[in-house]
Amino acid sequence: MPRRRDLRSICLIGSGPIVIGQACEFDYAGSQALKVLREDGFRTIVVNSNPATIMTDPGFADRTYLEPLDLDGVADVLGRERPDALLPTLGGQTALNLAMELVAEGVLEALDIELIGAGPDVIRRAEDRELFRETVRLAGLKVPESTIVTSAADVPVELSFPVILRPAFTLGGHGGGTARSWTELEALLDRALSESPVRQVLVEESLLGWDEFELEVIRDRRDNVVIVCSIENLDPMGVHTGDSVTVAPQMTLSDEAYQELRDAAADVIRAVGVECGGSNIQFARHRENGELRVIEMNPRVSRSSALASKATGYPIAKVAAKLAVGYTLDEIPNDLTGTTPASFEPTLDYVVVKAPRFAFEKFPGAETELGTQMKSVGEAMGIGRTFTEAFLKATRSRELDGGAVTPWEALDAVPAGVHPWFRRELEAVVAALARVHSLDDLVADDWLRLKRLGLSDADIAAQCGTTEELARAKRRFWGVRPAFRRVDSCAGEVEAGSNYLYSTWGEADEVMSGDRVQGHVTGPGPVVILGSGPNRIGQGIEFDYCCVHAAKTFRELGYEAVMVNCNPETVSTDYDTSDRLYFEPLCVEEVLAICDRERPVGVVTQFGGQTPLKLARALEAAGHRLLGTSPEAIDLAEDRQRFGALLDGLQIRCPDWSTATEPDEAVAAAERIGYPVLVRPSYVLGGRAMRICYRAEEVRLAMGDATGRVLLDRFLEQALELDVDALCDGEDTYVAAVMQHVEEAGVHSGDSACVLPAPALSPLERTYVEEVVRELGAALGVVGLLNVQLAIADSELYVLEVNPRASRTVPFASKATGINLVAAACRLAAGADLGELDLPADPTPTQVSVKAAVLPFARFPGADPVLGPEMRATGEVMATAADFPTAFAKAERAAGRALPAGGTAFISVCDTHKEAIVPVAHALVGLGFDLVATAGTAHVLAAAGLAVEYVRKVTEPGEGPTVVDLVRRGRCDLVFNTPQGSGARTDGYLIREAALVARVPCITTISGAAAAVEAIAHAQPEISVSLQERISAVRAS
Repeated sequence: MPRRRDLRSICLIGSGPIVIGQACEFDYAGSQALKVLREDGFRTIVVNSNPATIMTDPGFADRTYLEPLDLDGVADVLGRERPDALLPTLGGQTALNLAMELVAEGVLEALDIELIGAGPDVIRRAEDRELFRETVRLAGLKVPESTIVTSAADVPVELSFPVILRPAFTLGGHGGGTARSWTELEALLDRALSESPVRQVLVEESLLGWDEFELEVIRDRRDNVVIVCSIENLDPMGVHTGDSVTVAPQMTLSDEAYQELRDAAADVIRAVGVECGGSNIQFARHRENGELRVIEMNPRVSRSSALASKATGYPIAKVAAKLAVGYTLDEIPNDLTGTTPASFEPTLDYVVVKAPRFAFEKFPGAETELGTQMKSVGEAMGIGRTFTEAFLKATRSRELDGGAVTPWEALDAVPAGVHPWFRRELEAVVAALARVHSLDDLVADDWLRLKRLGLSDADIAAQCGTTEELARAKRRFWGVRPAFRRVDSCAGEVEAGSNYLYSTWGEADEVMSGDRVQGHVTGPGPVVILGSGPNRIGQGIEFDYCCVHAAKTFRELGYEAVMVNCNPETVSTDYDTSDRLYFEPLCVEEVLAICDRERPVGVVTQFGGQTPLKLARALEAAGHRLLGTSPEAIDLAEDRQRFGALLDGLQIRCPDWSTATEPDEAVAAAERIGYPVLVRPSYVLGGRAMRICYRAEEVRLAMGDATGRVLLDRFLEQALELDVDALCDGEDTYVAAVMQHVEEAGVHSGDSACVLPAPALSPLERTYVEEVVRELGAALGVVGLLNVQLAIADSELYVLEVNPRASRTVPFASKATGINLVAAACRLAAGADLGELDLPADPTPTQVSVKAAVLPFARFPGADPVLGPEMRATGEVMATAADFPTAFAKAERAAGRALPAGGTAFISVCDTHKEAIVPVAHALVGLGFDLVATAGTAHVLAAAGLAVEYVRKVTEPGEGPTVVDLVRRGRCDLVFNTPQGSGARTDGYLIREAALVARVPCITTISGAAAAVEAIAHAQPEISVSLQERISAVRAS
C-alpha cells in the first residue's frame, strides 16, 4: 500500500509553548514528521506559536505560521493555505483538542480538509472518559470502577474514598488529583470541571499502590500491531507517570504477565480504532494477585513516545507520519538500523531509566507532594547494561541545585511503595559503596565492579573523602576505562548502521577500528557539541534549538558533528541530527571520556546554556581545544570584580555593586550601596536565588538561600530594560537585535514580554547602545554569540550583565530578523571573520515581533503568581504584526491570556504605583470597562474623576462580597494587582491566586498594565502571514 496519491499538501499543528505536561518532545516529533513528509513530496504547512522550536524554522516546512494555537488562529491559516489534510497527532493534547474543535465548528468540512492520523471518532473514543470506559469493557478488559461527572450533582452520595479525578481532554493530568474526603473532593472537582474543555471528569476508584506500566503501540491499516517499548513506573499508581522514575524495558513482570499486558494493549488499540499511528496505553496491575486495569490511552505521539523512541532507537514519529499517509509498517524502513522495516519489533540488550527534573525551589509555598497532576519541568535519561547503572546515570543527569527539594534525592531516599526488586537493587549499590574506605584499597576488579553498578568517580571520591580528579587518576592507573556500545533497536540480532552510543564498563568498544572511529570521513575532523541536559526553568528548549543548529552548521562546514546530551525529549538527541550521538550525563567524567575517544578538533560549549560552561575549565585542563569564546573570557564576564574593573576602564556604567560571603558583610555592603539591592550568586541561569531586598533582614534571608560569594547590585527601580544579541569575531561586533522588555527592570528577562525592534528607543539611544555592546565584545574577546542586558534609568545607560554565550532570545531574534544567529556563530567559531558572513547592514525588522512568557502557576497551588527577578516561565510564544498593540495582543492570546475587549477591571496597586495607574484606569473607562478597586486605590481613582466601585479586601471587616468572591464568581474580566515592594502581602496573594484559578488575566506590573491597555485599545485584525513571506519581505527591504 504505497502512499496516498490524492493528498498533495498536509498541515501539521504544533503543541505551542513548553508547559508542564507538554514539552519539547513534540518539536522532536513534528520535526521528524516534516522531514519524511517533504521527502515523500508533500507540501507541508506548520502552525505553531513557539519560536524556540526547530519545526518552526523556515527550512523545515514549505509554509510556517507562528500564530496563536486557538480556533481563530488555526482556521485563518487553513483558510489561506487550503491543505488537503490536517495531521494533529504529533502536536500533543493541544493539537488533538484543536482538531476536535475544528471538526465541531465545521471548519474542516467547509474547507474540504481531511483529518488524518486519527479520525474524530477515534479521538473521541480515546479521550472521552465515558466512551473509552465502554470501549475497553466491550473489548473484555477491566477499567477502574468509576462514574462520569459533569457537575457536583452527579457525584454519588455512597462514594467511598480515596478517589482519583481525571478530567477529559487534558494533558499531564492537569486539573486532576486524589481526593481523600468530601471537602477535598468539592475543591478538586470544581477545578477539574473547569480544566476539562468538555466539562467532564472521571471520578474513579483509587488504585493507589498498584504497579503502573505503559506500552507504546503502533498499528497500521492491515492490522499489524507492533509493541515498540514497555515502560515500568518505579513510583506506584497515584504519582503521575511524568513525575515517576521509569524504566524500559519493564523489569519485574514474568513472561506470562508481560504477554498478558501485550495482548491487552493490542486489544485496546484495535477497539479504539487507531489504525495509522502510535498510541500510549497505561495499565495498573495489582502486585500480589495480578489483576489488570486499563487506565487511559493517548491516540497520538506522547511524552512517553519520545522516551520510547530514544530508548529503543525506533523512530515513532516518523513511522506515525508515514502510516498517516497510507504506508504500512512493512513498507517503512527503520533508518537507525538501515536493515530492518518498521514492522520489526525493537529488542533491547541494555536498560534505560528516565528521571524527572523538578523546580519546586522556584515556587515557594507550593505543594511538593506528588500526585496525579504532573509537576516536573523536564527529564533526563540514562542508558546502561544494568538497571542500577542506568538509574544512577539518569539521576546524576538531573543536575540538581544544592538544597533543591526533589523526590529520589539520594540512593537511600527511596519512596514508599516501590517494588521490592528495585529496592533490593538500589540497596546493593548503597552497600557496595559503604564498603569502600580508601582509593588505595581498590584494584582493577574493584573499580570494574563499582563502575558496572553505575557509580561515578565523584561518588567514589566523596565516599573516600578525596577529589574526583584523584579518583579518576587512580581508576585510569588500573586500566579501567569505559567502553561504548550502540543503541541499534535490534540487540545485535541483525547488522545495523547505528550512530547512537552509550558507555558501559568491562566490555569491548563496539565501533572502534584501530585508533579511529569507524565512519570517520576525510575532512577537518569531529567537533563535539555539548547539549543543555534536562529542561528546567531558565534553561529550556531555546538552548537545544541552538545545539541542533550548531550540529547542522558544522556538518555543512565539513566537520563531523558529535552531540552529547541526556534529554530524551529533544531534537538534538534524534538519531540523524548529528554524525554521532552520545546519550550520556553532561558531567566531567563522561564528557572527558567521550573527548578522549573522539579526539575532536574542538569542543563547543556556548550553545547549551550554563551546563556546558561549567565543564569548560576541565576540558581545557585536559588539553581539549574549545571553539569560540575562551573560558577566560567567560570568567571575566562572570567575575564581578574583574568585570567591574573592565567597565571602569571602558568608562561604561553599571549599577553600584559589591560582593559578600557572610550575612553581616552583605548587610554592610547593601547599606553602603543603598536600598533596594539585588542579591544574586554567580554562574546561574534563570535568576536562580535572586532576590530584591529593601531592608537588612531581607538581605540576611537572601544570603541564607545562596552559597559562596554573592553579588549585590543597586536595583534600578522603574528602569527600562533592554536585551541585545550580537555576534563577535574576537575584534569586531555585529549587533543583530536590540530588544525591549515590556516589564520594567526587576522582572526576570525570561518572564517579561520582549519587543523587537525596541519601541521606546530613539535612534540616538539605539546607536549608543550598539556602541557600548561593540566595546564590550572587543574588550572581552568574544568569538561567537554575545548577549548583553542593559537598563536605562534617569536617562543613563547601565550594563546589567554580559553573557558570552547563546541566550534564550536567540531563536526569537533569529526568526524576527531572518538571520540564523547560531549558524553565523558557528562559522565565527570555526575561524571566519564577520566580514565573510554576508550579514545585512541593518538587521532591524520592519514588522514588530513580541515574545511572551508562559507561566506554570496553575500547576503549583500555593505559589504566588507574581513576577520578580527569579525566572518562573516554562516556555514562550511569538507573534508578529505591523504594530506593537496588535503583536502584543496576539502574543497574549498565544500564551493563553487573551485580553478582554470589555467588562469589569479590578485594580489594586501598592502606594508607589497609585499615581501611575490613573492613566491606565482612564484608558480602561474610555474603552467601556467598569472599574472595581480596593479602598486605597478606589480613593485615588475617584479623586481623579473616575467612576469606581469599592470592594473590600479579604482581611477587611464588613459585609458584602470581597474582591476574591467577585473574581471567583466571574464578575471580573481583568485584574491589575501590583505587590508591595518588600514582598507579596496576604491580600494581594489571595487576589492573584483567585484570578489564576478563575483563568482571569492578572497583570502584576504597571508597565504590563499599560501595554495590555494599549493592546486592547489599538490591536488591529490581520491576516496570517507565513514566516517565509515575512523573511522574504525583510530581505527585500
